[in-house]
Amino acid sequence: MSLDLVSTQGSYEEPTYFPPQASHETSLELHLHALQDRLRDLERLPAAEETADTQLQIARTLVGLDRGQAAWPLARTAFAFFLAREDWESAADACEVLFQADQPQSLSALGQGIWLAVTYPVDPQVAFELLRHLVEETHSDADGTAVAATTALFLADRRATGNDRDNLLFFTSQWLGDVARRQGGVDSQAEFDQWMETLELKEPDCFLPRLRRVVETLVQEDWWFDRSALQAQLPAN
Repeated sequence: MSLDLVSTQGSYEEPTYFPPQASHETSLELHLHALQDRLRDLERLPAAEETADTQLQIARTLVGLDRGQAAWPLARTAFAFFLAREDWESAADACEVLFQADQPQSLSALGQGIWLAVTYPVDPQVAFELLRHLVEETHSDADGTAVAATTALFLADRRATGNDRDNLLFFTSQWLGDVARRQGGVDSQAEFDQWMETLELKEPDCFLPRLRRVVETLVQEDWWFDRSALQAQLPAN
């Protein structure tokens, strides 16, 4: 097989110009327009659940575009729908979007999302994202940081399955280890065990009530649901 070599003499063909790929922001804008079109179609149909899902997707996209004020009412409406349907996982996920919208009630939304994610059998990945935000909002030396990381590990151990469980356990264990190094200068397994013992992080009956107090600080009196009524409906075990 012969090869045709291109001569360096003679005419020169200008290289073809390919425009750069659309920016991330442009991609989000296109995605937003598609979702808005879908929402308009759904609003003409009796598809309340799909409508709420789409509202939340639009809100999440708006957050990605730094339009938190526009995202808030959509995510808040979706949250109310999911709460009424007792779709706790979606309600907690909506709280995560509401937190990221960075509005005056966002810290309250974070606290309520954490409450739902810990109280109900929500996907531990959703719970982790909410707890991660709590750590980011908390001073590294604060009690809430260790409690949040411990709770994330606890939920991963109790709820995750299969490969997801292995991955999440590894990640949350590393996360808790990082917190221990920052807070307590922990540098060995023995020191870690002692740190856990000193901070009472080994028993859920000790660290979960402390998480509840952190949540109450975040929410204050701005609860969007009756916690007592929801707790009364929980199974005895």
